[in-house]
Amino acid sequence: MAIKQDLLDQLNERRKEALSGSVGADKIAARHAKGLMTARERVETLVDKGSFQEAGMHVNHDVRGFGFENRKLPGDGVITGLGNVDGRLVTVISQDFMVSGGSLGSKHAQKMDEAMTQARTLGTPVISINDSGGARIQEGVKSLAGYGKVFRNNVLSSGVVPQIALIAGPCAGGAAYSPALMDFCIQLRNNSNMFICGPEVIKAATGENAHPDQFATAAAHSTVSGNIHFVAEDDKHAIEIIQSLLSFLPSNNQELPPHQLSENLKLELDEAMNSVVPEDGKTPLDVYKVIERLVDKDQWLEVQKDFAKNMVVGFARIEGMVVGIVANQPSVKAGCIDIDASDKGARFISFCDAFNIPIVTLMDVPGFMPGLAQERGGIIRHGAKMLYAYASCTVPLVTVIMRKAYGGAYIAMASKDLGGDVVYAWPSAEIAVMGAEGAANIIYKKEIAAASDPKAKYKELVDDYREKFSNPYLAADYGFVTDVIMPSETRYKVALSLRSLMSKRVITSPKKHGLSPL
Repeated sequence: MAIKQDLLDQLNERRKEALSGSVGADKIAARHAKGLMTARERVETLVDKGSFQEAGMHVNHDVRGFGFENRKLPGDGVITGLGNVDGRLVTVISQDFMVSGGSLGSKHAQKMDEAMTQARTLGTPVISINDSGGARIQEGVKSLAGYGKVFRNNVLSSGVVPQIALIAGPCAGGAAYSPALMDFCIQLRNNSNMFICGPEVIKAATGENAHPDQFATAAAHSTVSGNIHFVAEDDKHAIEIIQSLLSFLPSNNQELPPHQLSENLKLELDEAMNSVVPEDGKTPLDVYKVIERLVDKDQWLEVQKDFAKNMVVGFARIEGMVVGIVANQPSVKAGCIDIDASDKGARFISFCDAFNIPIVTLMDVPGFMPGLAQERGGIIRHGAKMLYAYASCTVPLVTVIMRKAYGGAYIAMASKDLGGDVVYAWPSAEIAVMGAEGAANIIYKKEIAAASDPKAKYKELVDDYREKFSNPYLAADYGFVTDVIMPSETRYKVALSLRSLMSKRVITSPKKHGLSPL
């Protein structure tokens, strides 16, 4: 016997209602006019066509009273399920602002909880698209309990599967902590905001007049707070960033990154690399020129490019191998490591280590940033995060010392004694406790003061110190440098080292977990 037609019709009607979100075409058109996709359009654009397997389409809210008795909230304001991105399975969560403002109720949270738990079981990355007015007030503590489950899932998933958040609308109050607990956060330049307290609350609590542009927008979070990693011009651009990011990441911590290894390495010199080093040692080197020549063509994705610009981090491929790049940028703050650069670098290093991504470090650093604000702000504690992140790494670490490598900052940038597997130095490298100018002032203070021409004596002693103590050959003599190489050899030497280190395995001492200086 065939199933009754009225049952099929009922199912089709329920599906139609769920898929439309119970909103009319006029509301969808108004959303499009703002340059925004619907929650379902975002999912359909992200995943491969026809691959999405939705879970919980027919879930409804759990509100008792407040006029909700006869009101339906399709999917309880969130779409969850599995889909493929470039053929790889991912878990997708997309909040629907058009259904009760995307507010999080108990069933909404249950769907997110189940999706994230399944992601850990299957070993799939989590893509969470945030577009919600926050906790559903009508559900009271049940809504707050829902957030607790979501946050705990974020933590349980940390280091197990990659987690990517997209801020595609409002993300206020406690809701902001889920993206903060994830690995990468993308925010739309317009039509989105993220904050804990809004302008009215700030005014009431502190008396300050704060405009959202100062603290809630993508511009504020990408440059000042460092809360987000990428700024997207619109939904389409955001999805392209997600797809690009996934192309460098493994699906989980048990897999290797998606390397695209060729059978034979190109062991060729790149003579143009020699010219990226300025002849004058006081002229800043632009590390982007080095990265451009080091990595494969069109295989570079910078992370947090507008935050702490004195430290450059991002994903790349070198002869097909996925790597994380960590580099000082001498053209910004002379490449000094400050509080923000420490946080940026340490977080990226830890992510790479958790997901089996080798790290290539490009060093040109005169030291940690001096200054009263840095000292009072905790540069010791923040700088220690860099030391902790590198020292705890088990992935291959290849370091290139390009020019300055002074003091504690030299140690912190994956030096050999901190755990660097292979450390190369260019002939222009200066490896010392401090710069020759400062060292001469301390070591030869009396000789300079007693000289008939102190300035000439100072210059003579600076040059003498640099020749004797700052060149890379002394460090190579002691075995602190694996080899001194020409800049033109860098790409193939690094590529060769990365291939050789693919079999690296580290057995660590048993412990519950270490204690990073947070």
